[in-house]
Amino acid sequence: MALVDTGSIAINFIAISICMCLRKFLQTLACLIFLWIFPAIAQAPVDVRVALVIGNSAYGGEAALVNPANDARAMASTLKSLGFTVVELRDGRKSEITAALARAHEALSGKQGVGLLYYAGHGLQLDWRNYMVPIDARMSSAADVPLQSVDVNLVLDAFKMAGNRMNILVLDACRDNPFASTATGKGLAQVDAPPGTFLAYATAPGNVAADGDPKSGNGLYTQFLLEELKNPTARIEDVFKRVRLNVRQQSQGRQIPWESTSLEGDFYFNPQSMRKTADSTAKSVEEEFLAEKQDWEAIKDSRKVDDVYQYLRKYPNGFISEQAQFKLAQLQQARTVAVPNQDGIIPLAPDTKRFFLGDETVMDHVNLLTGKRSRFKSTVTYADDQRAEFSNGNFITVWTQAGFLVKDQYGTRSPPTLRTPADMAVGKRWRTAYQNTRPDAGIENSFYECRVAGYDTVTVPEGTFKAFQVLCSGEARGKNYRSVNALRTWFEPASLRVLSSEWEFATQGKVNTHARIESVSFKRVVQK
Repeated sequence: MALVDTGSIAINFIAISICMCLRKFLQTLACLIFLWIFPAIAQAPVDVRVALVIGNSAYGGEAALVNPANDARAMASTLKSLGFTVVELRDGRKSEITAALARAHEALSGKQGVGLLYYAGHGLQLDWRNYMVPIDARMSSAADVPLQSVDVNLVLDAFKMAGNRMNILVLDACRDNPFASTATGKGLAQVDAPPGTFLAYATAPGNVAADGDPKSGNGLYTQFLLEELKNPTARIEDVFKRVRLNVRQQSQGRQIPWESTSLEGDFYFNPQSMRKTADSTAKSVEEEFLAEKQDWEAIKDSRKVDDVYQYLRKYPNGFISEQAQFKLAQLQQARTVAVPNQDGIIPLAPDTKRFFLGDETVMDHVNLLTGKRSRFKSTVTYADDQRAEFSNGNFITVWTQAGFLVKDQYGTRSPPTLRTPADMAVGKRWRTAYQNTRPDAGIENSFYECRVAGYDTVTVPEGTFKAFQVLCSGEARGKNYRSVNALRTWFEPASLRVLSSEWEFATQGKVNTHARIESVSFKRVVQK
């Protein structure tokens, strides 16, 4: 328990006296527990927060940019107001950037704090590494890049050596530039966030971002990021999801920001947000889900893209937000170019049709409690642009073309069950929930937290594949029971079909279901 001052002790004494006046023992006990915990919450020190803010505009000739120096100035001011110690550099040469990084490292060293890099200016990629371009760079070949620019990994290394508990890197550095001929790809490279890190890019890997209207004073991405950081409940993932929405809408899909995260917990830019959240009366999970579901029902069939944007701004990390992202992709196609990752993989786009008439899948089902193995074949017997029906001879399974389960032998889902996020990438986290009406008319609500755990090698009877591994944990709540569930699934990246899936359900601490399916074969009918 944290130490408290005499003022806190006096307040606690008065509060205890009030609580002792309550008649019920449980109420008194609850008050005492609160008073024991409250000082630690209210008086816990805020993290040491240090931000390295760099904005480079004054490049020579045609390389000059309008807004990055303004972006850095505004970002430094905003971060200071949020409790960050800021090391600020505008129009930095390489030696000045490395010196500023050393100052940030020194301020963070041994503090177990939060380190943040914000960089606006020219950036490029070379051999799957990303570089910040100083204003004194004069690069004419790829060999000049590591000599005259600053590897973003140097920032990560400096933060790691400082012993930070969390790192945040924001790169508004994808502007098209005259140094592109020295790079190995357009824009910045897709890099998965190392442990304890949140990476944010102004646009998707391999694409370029707008410098912004000179009249606005800021780049398009930074303009919206500054607005969201001032939100009094600025939770990190919500901040960047709303920024992505705003940039996508403003650019009409030409620029779509991208993030990669390995954070395990929440981070709030406003130090007061966690206290306000703790003090507020939270809705139950069911209430939260049902309220969101009601709003979703009102717009799920709308053909107006603005309805989806409005919904996602309200629920940036809601239980049905990923379904809304799929709908957004259908109504407004991305105008960015999908590029392969380091393994040469381009995940299936969210607006791509997944199932075709005649598709045939053979799976092995393994009961891991009994060891019994059985084989079944499913064939697509109906498919249009919205849904597909699979038959295995005993029952019909219905899926949407976006890969959501609508109906199977266990019931009908509302909304349909989400299996993969709209933008499949390592580190992606999301929530999902649905209401299942069972064949016996019983209703249960299910809630899951999911994440793309990694890019893994999986071996099944069909063969050995590189695959996305998705982990989900949650529960199903019926009228008279509660089941705690865990799922682990491997998806083939190009088609996002299931290669293998394992699930375990437990009720009252006892595992009653533990099974796995494995792909034996997949056959797609050639489409004419």
